[in-house]
Amino acid sequence: MTISHLDSSPLVSVIVLNYNGLRFLETCFTSLAATEYRPLEIIMVDNASTDESVSFVKERFPDVKIITSPENGGFSKGNNIGIRAAEGKYVVLLNNDVRVESGWLTPLVQAAEADPAVAALQPKLRSMTDESAFEYAGAAGGMIDCYGYPFLRGRVFDVIEKDHGQYDDTCDIFWATGAAMFLRTDILNQTGLLDEDFMFHMEEIDLCWRIHLAGYKIKAVPKGVVYHYGGGTLPTGSYRKLYLNHRNNLFMLLKNLSGLSLLRRMTVRFIFEAINAAATLIKGNWTWFRAIITAHVWFWTHLPLMLRKRRAVQKLRRVSDRDVFRSVYPRSIVAGYFIRRKKTYNQLIEKT
Repeated sequence: MTISHLDSSPLVSVIVLNYNGLRFLETCFTSLAATEYRPLEIIMVDNASTDESVSFVKERFPDVKIITSPENGGFSKGNNIGIRAAEGKYVVLLNNDVRVESGWLTPLVQAAEADPAVAALQPKLRSMTDESAFEYAGAAGGMIDCYGYPFLRGRVFDVIEKDHGQYDDTCDIFWATGAAMFLRTDILNQTGLLDEDFMFHMEEIDLCWRIHLAGYKIKAVPKGVVYHYGGGTLPTGSYRKLYLNHRNNLFMLLKNLSGLSLLRRMTVRFIFEAINAAATLIKGNWTWFRAIITAHVWFWTHLPLMLRKRRAVQKLRRVSDRDVFRSVYPRSIVAGYFIRRKKTYNQLIEKT
């Protein structure tokens, strides 16, 4: 993993956050070592693992810089530690349960260098367990609907598409996945880092929203390909994952929407939340029902915290919600998916 500096190429710092991920690290760091792009700084931030992750990486990959956190502060805090220590013009937040193609990074750097208004990018993410399919957490770029529900080019709710090249265009997106998120370091000085009160889930969408508010762009660059195992931190359907998804999504809306947009959209959103809670109760899905109720209890009991953060976010605003919403799906994906039966991104956006 020898780093050779090329004068014409900016340094990229890749930050791999790890917590008890020993089983993934051989694959992850072996593939990073084969990355064609240079110069490259590779950092592992270990979130107080109790397995042999740190000793394994020290022995097997001695060129990796290791930062050990005394506690597991979650995705946001761990990655923020890495960002602050990184020396690159660009940083990449990369999950430990990935394998990268050798040429994955070059198209991202080229896209960033070509347009200084681009603050974040993501490569294409395919599933490591089915390499012909998109991966749940990233696919070909993140979008959001007008009521704050996130989805992906390649994944809408639980429908994951096969990759047939249908999303191979470089394009503007609303958010880049935290599983493989390329960021321009100097812009983070304006927007702030990941919100550590989110801990896990939605924190990358919250950061991307702030990037939009500051007047910058986010793009998907599908020429770069990363394979992601997924679900290595919190299993799909777990109470904690469901709770954090509901809680953090409401938190994100309150922080980032302007006054009138907030009133209109949150009113509709609370109606959707009530319908969702009633449906899970009728189905007897007590885990999901409890997660929704607990998320709302947290939301209403932490209003002072959220309003303080909202004031800080609104101060960095450089564009209106009208400008931001040019990157937002203008309709409800809940209605599109469950009523209009639109199951893929291309079906959602097709003219009807």
